[in-house]
Amino acid sequence: MSELDWYLKINVKARHLRLLVTIDTYRNLTQVAEATHVSVPAVSKSLAELERGLGLTLFERTTHGIVPTPYGECLIRHARTILTILHRASDDLKALNSGTAGKVHIGMLPASASMLLSTALNLLKQRSPGTNVMVTEGTTALLLPELWQGQLDLVVGRLPPTDTLGSFEEKELVEEPVMLMTGCHHPLARKKVLKWSDLRPYPWILPPPGSILRDPLERTLEAHDVPLTNNYIETLSMHVARAHLQVSDCIAVMAGTPVNDTGQRLHTLPLSLPQLLRPAGVLWNRNRGLTPSAKLMLTCLDEAAQSLSDASDRAVPSVSAARKGM
Repeated sequence: MSELDWYLKINVKARHLRLLVTIDTYRNLTQVAEATHVSVPAVSKSLAELERGLGLTLFERTTHGIVPTPYGECLIRHARTILTILHRASDDLKALNSGTAGKVHIGMLPASASMLLSTALNLLKQRSPGTNVMVTEGTTALLLPELWQGQLDLVVGRLPPTDTLGSFEEKELVEEPVMLMTGCHHPLARKKVLKWSDLRPYPWILPPPGSILRDPLERTLEAHDVPLTNNYIETLSMHVARAHLQVSDCIAVMAGTPVNDTGQRLHTLPLSLPQLLRPAGVLWNRNRGLTPSAKLMLTCLDEAAQSLSDASDRAVPSVSAARKGM
């Protein structure tokens, strides 16, 4: 066993890991001392002991404060992961001790699978009222690193491209069609026959650049010779998009259940879009074992997807009958 291996396995404690993360957070020893309620010399001494034991320089003092070296960045990254695991272990032990069933940490991608998740949460609470849930909404770029680090158990929403999955396991749950939407007052909503060229004069509500829907949408519009105007709003917020469609002549692209929400009346433009996105589903880290609570949530998501699919199948005949009566 090398000296580095020995020191990491025998001498490094949780307090050392917390010190590294705190220094990285503040980048100022005075602020670190205030946050940890010790003196600046004590902080410096603890850091020096850690660096001496590892035989590595973890931080450098610069005019911009104390910054991590590549060795420091590496150890800080692992320190954050270990501290997250310890925190989760504490939560699980407290849950067992108090008689509750644990806690599930779920990431939800915006503008996607909201009905799926809410239905699954209802099933979870019916079966295990003591299982609590923390839901964090964010982008793929934000949530997948947290899933990798163990801060999240599951991520629910539109599945990313398969070439980005890496160590993540996935399960497809719901096919959500992508549609072009307007408010019911929109001039295009009154047209019985609609051509792609009719879209050209109107402003747009777009997903931001880099989001999984933006590039395929732009390619589709370009294929139909519909250039995007300079008059647009970019947002991932379905609430903002739906509200703005009510008061503007914008066109928005929407996927899944928000389209069918009757709380705010919207109009679906009768233009056929190709399959721009992968289905909605759930992701987890195959290198980390799922807790019993996370496994139960996975089962509830699967059953929720099946119930939504069954409801959609039942709705199809009624829609067809209504059209025949028109």
